[in-house]
Amino acid sequence: MFNQKIAIDLGTTNTLVYDSKKGLVYNEPTVIAIDRKTKRCLTAGQEAKDMVGRTTDNIEAIHPLSQGVISDFDSAQKLIEFLFKKIGINRKSKPRVIICAPSGGSEVEKKAVEDVAYQSGAGKVTVVDEPIAAAIGSGLSIGEPVGRMLVDIGGGTTDVAVISLGGIVLSTSLKVAGNDFDEAIIRYIRNSYNLLIGDKTAEKLKVTIGSLYPDEENKKISITGRDLVSGLPKSIEISSNETVQVFKTVAGQIMDAILGVLEKTPGELASDISLDGIMLTGGGSMLTGMDQFIHEKTGVEIVKSKDPLASVGLGLDIIAKQGIK
Repeated sequence: MFNQKIAIDLGTTNTLVYDSKKGLVYNEPTVIAIDRKTKRCLTAGQEAKDMVGRTTDNIEAIHPLSQGVISDFDSAQKLIEFLFKKIGINRKSKPRVIICAPSGGSEVEKKAVEDVAYQSGAGKVTVVDEPIAAAIGSGLSIGEPVGRMLVDIGGGTTDVAVISLGGIVLSTSLKVAGNDFDEAIIRYIRNSYNLLIGDKTAEKLKVTIGSLYPDEENKKISITGRDLVSGLPKSIEISSNETVQVFKTVAGQIMDAILGVLEKTPGELASDISLDGIMLTGGGSMLTGMDQFIHEKTGVEIVKSKDPLASVGLGLDIIAKQGIK
């Protein structure tokens, strides 16, 4: 029984699924397209994301998670059912599922993650705190009596945790993360240029030229949105150096959370962290200058995860292969 073990990183932005025997089998956006009349799932993942802002009246593109937690239980269930079907899992197989939840999530929020997996057809569900999975997936040896610090900047939440002897000593989960950088640049362009842009354009701008520090090259990108005065499409050019103060406002909130955890860390563990550094992971950590920003504010060496987008999923997969208890 439970021969099939499935690890699910159900993220605000992306969902990754690992089969313990096949490896990574699903890596697509956490979006689902629903028929408004029948409530039937039409598609999910990248295909559904491409529908955002472009759907007809009878189709709704939904993000089942918001700021790291399930905001639409039915849609989350439909999403997992969809991806189970896509990777060849039927309800009769009753796979063993390991899934993560933000460290600062309430018991109700963690129970929702567990319930949605059971309702989708899982036979046994284990919920793991996200920092533990991210640490393991980033290659940290967390079972030793040594303090390890992890900062996981995801799409909807930032998890900051100090880990020792395989458990979380102290942590915080901040509902400020990668998506907030996108929202900040959307507000800036609306206020400065009277131009309304969408989430995809904001994300492209962030990834292409976004930075926390000015540079001599000052790269530029052309973006198109709707002019709020004329109502017509309009294109403008944005420079990299324009984004610095916009993004630093968001990064500053994340920095406050990191400093808050460091200030409460016991002396011996703090000493370990100062020697070994802070592990930085998650998609939001890939913003240019994020590692430098944290280093300057803390004075601690920053170690960047080799695969920041997949560290949580990789950690869950490792736990699944080692045996779920």
